[in-house]
Parts: sequence; structure tokens; C-alpha cells
Amino acid sequence: MSPHVGLVAGEPSGDLIAAQVVQGLKSHIPELDVAGIGGPALKAQGMRLWHPMDALSVFGYVDALKNLPRLYSIFKDVQKRFLQSQPAVFVGVDAPDFNLRLEHRLKQHGIATVHFVGPSIWAWRYERIHRIRASVSHMLVLFPFELEIYEREGIPATYVGHPLADKIPMAPDQQAARSALGIDPSATLIAILPGSRRSEIELMTPRFLAAATELQRRDPKLEFVVPMVNPTRRAQFDALAQHFAIKHLHVLDARHASPSAPVSWQALAACDMTMVASGTATLEAALFKKPMVISYVLSPWMRRLMAWKSGQSAPSLPWVGLPNVLSQDFVVPELLQDEATADKLADATWELLQDNTRRSKIVEQFACLHQTLRCDTATKASQAIMDVMRSA
Repeated sequence: MSPHVGLVAGEPSGDLIAAQVVQGLKSHIPELDVAGIGGPALKAQGMRLWHPMDALSVFGYVDALKNLPRLYSIFKDVQKRFLQSQPAVFVGVDAPDFNLRLEHRLKQHGIATVHFVGPSIWAWRYERIHRIRASVSHMLVLFPFELEIYEREGIPATYVGHPLADKIPMAPDQQAARSALGIDPSATLIAILPGSRRSEIELMTPRFLAAATELQRRDPKLEFVVPMVNPTRRAQFDALAQHFAIKHLHVLDARHASPSAPVSWQALAACDMTMVASGTATLEAALFKKPMVISYVLSPWMRRLMAWKSGQSAPSLPWVGLPNVLSQDFVVPELLQDEATADKLADATWELLQDNTRRSKIVEQFACLHQTLRCDTATKASQAIMDVMRSA
């Protein structure tokens, strides 16, 4: 009977890295059987998909509540299947609300559980550590400082680095990116990354574009590039952008992406610096060695909902952007909520543009950060999972 591994990946990024991990596992155990929830990359590695990962895709609390009956039905189905098949190990990739509950049930029945990509307990709801301890046999963490947290709490953990650091080149080719996008190789180019969700486009785009208008007033030669994740977000952005008279505004969409690189990477490779909404895009920008101004705005009702769910009115760290969190310092500016005005965004961006020494130091800091996170994540993760399988 072939060794059996259970796996649930609920996001495209999780599908990609999990597929690399499965490939690593199969290099040691060619007959390995993998089943659960995943996407096209995992399917290409021979995983049996009980449900597609899109079934777990929800955006925010409201969407999660609306889809609760469907999510519960999927949860009960995969729980039943795993309890019947008794995998040698279960691997939950991100999706903590779904996976930690599933891992808790499986661990209670003697199944070893590995959770890959720890929830951000270092910023919100640290008390989740108790649920993690009860649910997870072994944690695979992306950031070095997370290892100390789990070791202090008595939870076995392995630092595996960040998969983005393996995929993004240490020295991105700016001129090649500009050539591919038809952008002047000598232009000063600022990337605007307002996010990928409807609410982010709605709240961040007007602020960023108003700041871009002011920046272009100060220097009419400035150019801007904006990546959009799909046609729906592109249409939403275009409707907002028509109210701003910005010259040299390059809007990218899925046509500019490649199988190995999302459209945001094209913009980041081409630009000189960026105004970016807080999230994974800030880490991507850091790995592309781009100075940035980080910003974010939540609607009033979302702020209240997050405060109610977490019991916090703000993160438990002084930083929000991942580059600053990882550096434990305000390496780049953060303008959040009431501070995220067009004037302040323009001023902070302009100051960075005018300060060559500071930008050079930021680039050096981000190069060191990239080296720290570049660990061949897939190999390290597959080896750690193999060790858990042997122990189990």
C-alpha cells in the first residue's frame, strides 16, 4: 500500500509552494499518494483533488459568513475522508481558520499534523497559540523570528524561509522589464500597488492617484505603472482613474503576466520605487529591492469588526508592513488610516525620491533580507515533513 499524505491548500500561492513540496516528497517516495484540497499545480503533481481550492476562497469576514454552510460541508467531508484513510501525515498550507480546526480533529485521532505558514500571532490574537499547540504536531515557519516564538511555547517548528525569496531573482533585470512593457528605459518610474480586493481598490486608489497627481506637478516627467490582478479590478481602477489627469500612467493586466510571474512582478521589476498597500506585495517589493511607502486604510465597519474579533484596536507590533516587521525597524515609511492622505503620501514618496543615500541603504537592507529568506523552502519543507512521517 502506497504511503498516504493528506493536504489542504486554499490559496493560489499555497498551491504553488505545496506542489514544490510534493515534488520533493515524491523524489524520496515515488509511490506517494497525496489527496485533499488543492489547485492546478498540485493536480499536476498527481494529487487527488477531493475539492478544488477555489471552494475555500473567501474574501473577508462577510464573504466567509455568507459561504459558511458550504465551507462547513466541505470541512465535514474532508475530515471524514482523512479519518477513514488515516494518512501518515496531514499538511495544512495556510488557510488557518479551516486548517487549524481540521488539524485539531485529526491530531485527536492520532494523525500527525504539519502546518505550513503560521498565522500572524505576532501581530494579532496571540492567544491562538493555544489552539496551535493543541492542533499542530510541527510548524513550518517562513520568518526567522517566528521560530523563537514557537520554541518558547513548546511547539516543534522548523524555519524553512519564504518561497518568494527563492523565486524572485537577487538582481532583477529592470531594463528587460521596461523593454517588455514598452516603458522608457531612462524614466523615473513609480509603481502603484493598491491591492487586489474590491475594497482595497476602492479605498486606496483615490489616495494613491491623488498623490501621483501631486508628484507629477512637482516633476512632470515622472511616470507611473499600476498592475491589476484581473479584468474586474482593472475596470474598477479605470473608473476611478478617469477623475485624475495623470500623464504617463501605464496600467497592466493579466495580458502582461507570464506563467512564472504575476503582473505585479513586472511592475516591480520595472519601477524605481513604489507606493504599496500593506500585505504580501510589500514583501515582494522588498525582494525586488524597491524603496517604498506603505499605506493602508480600513473602512470604519471593518475596523470595528476586526477589533471585535481580535480584541485589539491595533496590531501588537509598532510596524504593519512586512519589510519593517522583519527588519524590526521603520526602514520605509508607513502611512495608515488617518495618516494615509494624498499630501502625506506624496511628501513621503518625494522625500525618498530626493534622497539617494537613503534609497541606497534601503536597497542594501532589502538585499540582506532576501539572503536571509532565501533557503530553498520547498526542499527544507519536504525534509521536515519526511522527518515527521518517520517519527509518526
